[in-house]
Amino acid sequence: MADHKTLPRLVASVLGERLRAMPALVVTGPRQAGKSTLVQQLAPGKRRYRTLDDLDVLDAAHRDPEALLGGSEPLTLDEVQRAPDLLHAVKRAIDQRRVAGRYLLTGSANLLMMRKVSESLAGRASYLTLWPMTRREQRGEGRAGLWEELLGTPEAKWLDLLASQPDTAEDWRALALRGGFPTPALELTRSADRAIWFDGYVRTYLERDLQDLSTIGSLPDFRRLMRAACLRIGQLTNHAELGRDVALPQATVHRWLNLLETSYLLVRLPAYAVNRTKRLIKTPKLYWGDLGVALHLAGIAQPEGAHLENLVLHDLLAWRDARLARAEIGYWRTASGEEVDFVIESDDRLLPVEVKAAARPRLGDAAHLRSFRAQYGKKARAGLLLHTGGTLEWLTPDVLAAPWWRVI
Repeated sequence: MADHKTLPRLVASVLGERLRAMPALVVTGPRQAGKSTLVQQLAPGKRRYRTLDDLDVLDAAHRDPEALLGGSEPLTLDEVQRAPDLLHAVKRAIDQRRVAGRYLLTGSANLLMMRKVSESLAGRASYLTLWPMTRREQRGEGRAGLWEELLGTPEAKWLDLLASQPDTAEDWRALALRGGFPTPALELTRSADRAIWFDGYVRTYLERDLQDLSTIGSLPDFRRLMRAACLRIGQLTNHAELGRDVALPQATVHRWLNLLETSYLLVRLPAYAVNRTKRLIKTPKLYWGDLGVALHLAGIAQPEGAHLENLVLHDLLAWRDARLARAEIGYWRTASGEEVDFVIESDDRLLPVEVKAAARPRLGDAAHLRSFRAQYGKKARAGLLLHTGGTLEWLTPDVLAAPWWRVI
C-alpha cells in the first residue's frame, strides 16, 4: 500500500492560493483525515508548527495567547478547537499586523458551527475543509472525480470524455468498507485490523473529541444514536423516529445530530428547491462523512445501494469544498415520489445525478432525471446515471449512463 504522507491531496493547490490572499487560513475536517500531515508539509522550516494536542501548548493558549501567537515567522496551529477563545487573540494579532499567510489553523470540528466559538475571523480568514481521502486521492491522483470536466464540457462530448479515462472497474463495496481515512484505507489490508482501528477511532471521539464540543451525560446513549443514524444512510432526517429507536427526546436527538455534523462525522444533505409548481420535500437526508466508520458502527458487512450514494456524495463534497468558485449540492424529491439523488448547482446551471447499485441500467432508471429536466428546462444539464456495470451509453438523448468508477 502507498504511504499516505507522500500522496498528494486535493486541497493542496488551493491551500497555497488562499494563504497568499488572506492573513489566516482555517483548515477543518474530521480527526485523522490528514490535516496535520498536510499542513506540516507546507513550507517546512519556514513556518513554526504548534499543536494544541501538546498540553504545554494548550496551557500557553489559555494563559498567554499573545506570546504563543507572537513572532515574525508564519505560524501553524493544529487542533485549535481545543482552545476556541484563542481565535480572539488571532483576530487582535491580525488587526495589529495584517500579513498574508500569517496564521494557518486546523481544527477537527467545524468552528463556524461550534457554540463555544464566538469569533469567526470574518474578513480575516478563509475556510477550507479536508474530507477523508477520495478514491482518486487514494490512487495517487490528488483529486476528486470528473465533476469539473463534466460541468465544463458540452453534453455531446461527455461520452468521449468518460471513455477516454484510463480507468478499470473496481468493487465499490471494498472501497466503502475501507473508507477514506488514510490509515484504514491505505495501510490496513485486513478487515479485522480495520475494525480495530475504527473501534479506537469511535472510542477516542466519544471519550475525548466530543468533550471539546459539549458535555454528554450518557456516552452509551450517544453511541446508540450514532449507530441508529448509520442505519438510516440516504433517508430523510426524522428526529421523532430516531428518538423512539434510542429512547431519547427529540430535542436531545436534534442537539446530538448537530454535534455529529460539527465533527464532520454526519452530513445532512439539503433539498434543492426553487419556486416551482410541484410540491417538494424539503427535509434534509442523512449521510456520513466517512463510510468506513458508518459501516463499522452499523455492523454492516455487505454495503447496499444507499452506501454507493454516500460514496458519490463524499466525492462531491471533497470536490465542492476544494473549489474557489462555490457550488451547491442537494437532492430533489417531490411529494409524489419523484427523486434525483444529487443536484449540482454551479454558475446558475444544474447537473442532476442519479446513482443505481445495479450493473445493467434500464430505460426506466432515467425517468426521474428526465422529470427533473422537464421542470427546470434550459437551466438543467443532461442527466448523469451512475451504475455498477461497465455500460457507457446514452440511455435517452438527455441521460448518459456511466460506470461510477469512470466518474469518481
